[in-house]
Amino acid sequence: MAAYEEDDIEDFEDGDEEVASEEVQLAVREQFIVNKGQETIRIDKFLQNRIEGATRTKIQQALDDGLILLNGKTVKSNHKIKPGEEIIIFETRPTGLYEIVPEELPLDIAYEDDDIMIINKQVGMVVHPGCGNPRGTLVNGLSFYLKKEETEELPRIGLVHRIDKDTSGLLVIAKHEAAMQKMGLQFKNHTVHRRYIALVWGNVEENEGTIVAHIGRHLRHRKIMAAYPDGDYGKEAITHYKVIERFNYVTLVELRLETGRTHQIRVHMKHIGHPLFNDSTYGGDFIVKGTVFTKYKQFVENCFKLLPRHALHAKELGFIHPGTDKPVMFDSEIPEDMASVFVKWRTYISGMTKSLKDKIENG
Repeated sequence: MAAYEEDDIEDFEDGDEEVASEEVQLAVREQFIVNKGQETIRIDKFLQNRIEGATRTKIQQALDDGLILLNGKTVKSNHKIKPGEEIIIFETRPTGLYEIVPEELPLDIAYEDDDIMIINKQVGMVVHPGCGNPRGTLVNGLSFYLKKEETEELPRIGLVHRIDKDTSGLLVIAKHEAAMQKMGLQFKNHTVHRRYIALVWGNVEENEGTIVAHIGRHLRHRKIMAAYPDGDYGKEAITHYKVIERFNYVTLVELRLETGRTHQIRVHMKHIGHPLFNDSTYGGDFIVKGTVFTKYKQFVENCFKLLPRHALHAKELGFIHPGTDKPVMFDSEIPEDMASVFVKWRTYISGMTKSLKDKIENG
């Protein structure tokens, strides 16, 4: 299984935004301290029991390759772990410790030729196997689909970028090594056009702007990311935004990625005080802006029910085709759950405006 790495692929849930590339050859996938009550056993056996779907052979290979450190040092597979020791697992491929099992899964293929596939990823589908998601991922589905054309072994699948489990939209897959190299270089050089649509809390002050802040793992909560505007911690991240429509308490925006760090859009929008609507990870799953009236609270809760995930969709994807060397552009429809919430907000604000106008006209 071949794949280019996302810059911050250590967040092994599926990172929100994508990057491809050779920039990161090694990334943290998991880091933890061995529990106090843990018995002293071989590290390969310990990790096999801890990581769902991992095989002992793969773990031993990762240990031999220096991808697993114990207290900052490489150890052999027969080394016995002790309580209180720190284990860090790195990887150069997102599926490094997992056997890829082909599964017949529904795939929304927007485009396909001999070099690439464009997938319109649905909400809820994880891109690649990881801790807690060894099966049912896009990679499992692609392995089944592409094997239909294979006669001997599983094909090499080029994940040149990825999008979050609860983000919908377009994803490009490179079908062979040459396509992977060309696509990876485009992501690395930030020449890929990526346009997202999002609903964020608050009335975004400027009609358009650029957010520049490093993104790195949160210093206390290691499962999430955070923005660091000062200093060198994390990696440079740049997001351009433009307001599409205002609904007083929330704003519909388009976002264009210049870089692609894990959870970039979600972290950057929170950083400027506008978390994504219903983003439970970054503080958007409660009423951030609005009134205290019960009807408003009920309205927001109904919107959350219609859209039970963060409001983010990867709408456009453009790049130089690795086979023809010509520019191509792909576009996807806004999914129904997001579109229905846009309509509800538009109707709600229209009703408020009409009511205020009537009050003014009637004195």
